[in-house]
Amino acid sequence: MSPRHERPVALITGAGKRVGAVIARSLHGAGYDLALHYRRSAAEAELLASSLERQRSDSTCLVQTELADLDALPGMIERILTRYGRLDALINNASAFYPTPVGSATPTQWNELFASNAQAPFFLAQAALPALREARGAIVNLVDIYAERPLARHPLYCMAKAALAAMTRSLALDLGPDIRVNGVAPGAVMWPSDGKPYDDQQAMLARTPLQRAGSPEDVAGAVLWLLRDAPFVTGQIIHVDGGRTLSV
Repeated sequence: MSPRHERPVALITGAGKRVGAVIARSLHGAGYDLALHYRRSAAEAELLASSLERQRSDSTCLVQTELADLDALPGMIERILTRYGRLDALINNASAFYPTPVGSATPTQWNELFASNAQAPFFLAQAALPALREARGAIVNLVDIYAERPLARHPLYCMAKAALAAMTRSLALDLGPDIRVNGVAPGAVMWPSDGKPYDDQQAMLARTPLQRAGSPEDVAGAVLWLLRDAPFVTGQIIHVDGGRTLSV
């Protein structure tokens, strides 16, 4: 392990693009140095790291890992500790998402959706446990409102996110008082990368009390609040959904 780094360090999985990249920018702007994990999005992750390095040199490192490879996760944490000598926060953001209608869902789909949304967050937290305990750090899991209110044709994704929600509460119970564990459950903040029909978007927003979509910055703000400004909060899942879970 390297000498202890001066600034707090956060590991963000799936940091190369979309919400993960926005979380990275938000935490970096708040003074965190970052370990930016990616699987295939090397170009996006490298571009993000270059941008952040221009703002503050020697403030990022890139870690490429297949999260489904559980044997690789301890080595990923070791690389970060070799680089920084500390780890203060783990943000489990990486996620697979696609429909798996009942009748056609496969074990391969089950394994892929549970690997990214439930299995990897648990075993990554377990690998990071000694470093997080030493730092009296925190874990934030990116859950989903669909962990509570299932989305049609997506049973495996909803089940995996429900497992992540249960994990959030279980780890908060088991890891206190040294480590706080919380979650953020976004609503309509960014449509899936494969698109969503306009009419579906409007119908969803019509059932949202705030009558609009949120932004990735809303999610990033909640993550930062849980890490930096909520020292007496653990085991909670913050809904960043414009009130969507209140409506039928």
